[in-house]
Amino acid sequence: MSTIIIGLSLGMLLFLLASGLTLIFGMLGVINFAHGALYMLGTYLSYDIALRTGSFTLGVIGATLIVGAVGIAMERYALRKLYNRPHFYQLILTFGFILVISEAAKYFWGMGYKEAPMPELLAGAVDIFSSTIPVYRLFVIGFGALVSVALFAALEKSTFGMLVRAASSDAEMVQTLGLPASLIRTAVFGLGAGLAGLAGAIAAPLFPIEPGMAGNTIIDCFVVVILGGLGNIRGVVAAAILIGMVRAIGYTFMPSWVDVMTFALLILTLLTRPQGLFSRPVRSA
Repeated sequence: MSTIIIGLSLGMLLFLLASGLTLIFGMLGVINFAHGALYMLGTYLSYDIALRTGSFTLGVIGATLIVGAVGIAMERYALRKLYNRPHFYQLILTFGFILVISEAAKYFWGMGYKEAPMPELLAGAVDIFSSTIPVYRLFVIGFGALVSVALFAALEKSTFGMLVRAASSDAEMVQTLGLPASLIRTAVFGLGAGLAGLAGAIAAPLFPIEPGMAGNTIIDCFVVVILGGLGNIRGVVAAAILIGMVRAIGYTFMPSWVDVMTFALLILTLLTRPQGLFSRPVRSA
């Protein structure tokens, strides 16, 4: 039972992180290499704010809002100028942001490992089917599920979601109708960045915080996005849970084969279903 809980909690963390990346790509067509660095920034900020205020909740809220604001600034003052250029310009720019954010983290928080304290309310454990389960793992699962429902509702049932879909499919038409297409794009990028910061804040009590986590995290994030299908939020949920379970089972029974299993699944998917395991293949007319 503990393996299942660990797998689900890892899956929900991966969803929180990968949902922002796939949202930015699906709506804006931008492959944001700096997404892992934004996640790392979220962990540091939540750690710092919680340490100064004594409040885990303030750390989560503050990290999400600040990282979201960083994402808005990235889109407004840098990426916006590259939408009409080939994708490799965006890749180079976002890779540059990785270096900037990583160096900033080293300057403010140093090179050493940091450990975020577990919030007191969620620090205990419960017995489920003769297994001792940390309460925080259950919180991560429930919180991730809640965010996924809220994200689906915002994108598919709200006016904002309708405007986002319209701006992503035909920005010129939206602009002609008098709607602020550029503002919508900025909001989407800020939301995606904020989700990365939120994922970092939620993950902070579970993992050591250090500058190298940006590179390690973005690999898992891209694996989830590719398996789920680029731009497919529903697919990302399923792929994140799948990868979370694969890694949890691997750590329990075959720890030295975890990365091999993960990348084997990725390679198999690219060879057999390059559109993603959970995306419907496009039918030709």
